[in-house]
Amino acid sequence: MAFFKKSLQLLIGSDSLRLPTMKLTKRELIQKESRIGGELFGSVPAGHHRQFFNLDPSTWVWYEEWTDSKGKPQNRTTRYEVHENGVLKVQDGAPYYYIEGQELDNLLLATNMYYERVAKEIYKFDAATGKTLAA
Repeated sequence: MAFFKKSLQLLIGSDSLRLPTMKLTKRELIQKESRIGGELFGSVPAGHHRQFFNLDPSTWVWYEEWTDSKGKPQNRTTRYEVHENGVLKVQDGAPYYYIEGQELDNLLLATNMYYERVAKEIYKFDAATGKTLAA
């Protein structure tokens, strides 16, 4: 858990991802970031919409919407809240619990992939070095 907490602190401990070189609102930046996040787990199936983004220093959000086999719109929002004692998974209608094992490993991998792609594609810097990328 200590490794995960340290990694998350590196990923979300600063507002570096919210300092754009372009003039966009915070909401517009989150929308751009969430599109990238929604692609991290492969292509989005037709009729589906996915988002994954860092809302604030302690909250990650996964959102998905789709149409079920009966043509009824469905959606699910999952919030991952980073606390001192772990990462709490929050979903409507489901018991809240602290994730561990493979689920925790997958979240850490996703947050790292998110940070690398968002840094490069939106903010134009190398996530590993912190250096600005050439235009």
